[in-house]
Amino acid sequence: MDVNAHVGLSGQLAQARRLQTIANNVANAGTAGFRAEGVSFAAVVSNTQPFDTSFAFAGGSHADTRMGPLTRTGNPLDVAIQGEGFFAISTPEGTAYTRDGRMQLLPTGDIVSLGGHPILDSSGSPLTADPRGGALDIGRDGAIRQDGRTIGALGLFDVDLGQGYRRYENAAFLPTGQPEPVTDFTAAGVVQGFAEGSNVNPILEMTRLIEVQRAFEAVSSGLEQQDSALRETIQALGARGS
Repeated sequence: MDVNAHVGLSGQLAQARRLQTIANNVANAGTAGFRAEGVSFAAVVSNTQPFDTSFAFAGGSHADTRMGPLTRTGNPLDVAIQGEGFFAISTPEGTAYTRDGRMQLLPTGDIVSLGGHPILDSSGSPLTADPRGGALDIGRDGAIRQDGRTIGALGLFDVDLGQGYRRYENAAFLPTGQPEPVTDFTAAGVVQGFAEGSNVNPILEMTRLIEVQRAFEAVSSGLEQQDSALRETIQALGARGS
């Protein structure tokens, strides 16, 4: 059996998956707290006779957890994480974890994300403040003080995305594993008045996009040449038999 077409198709499918991932990274280069996505590839070997055949397989996705650039905003409701860790927000799909620490204080006193999701403390409870009680002061350990007294603390969590996850609204994750609250703020901490940007490198991603497009076109060209040769062979055999 001629498996060349099947091998080529598996390569095209793998490259298409990579194209989709890179395009999503480029589209979110300006999304606060976004983590770039990568795709792992593997070879699936089939015992096709008369010899083994390797097919390309697009494996699972993985998130790039490196920090994005921090930008000083001067807004006391903007916070960023220095080091590892994620903030927790309550969503209709469960608790999600994000690096986007831009917050707002509602007239009701609820502290929520810009998307309207409640910000959670380390125990998973929503944070609140007095909307008329003055500016909030947020320490490295996430402790929130207002009018000289502590009213709560931002939850900072260690999330292992390697166990699997789903994306939520681009910058947030719904992890498969159970996140653990960060208790040691030596290596990781919160900085007030800053916002973290996307860790996508647009120039690098565009370069990768061009490389993948060329690889996809090369496979397509090879398949077209094979198809053309097969048609010519069939026509030649048909002419000899007539």
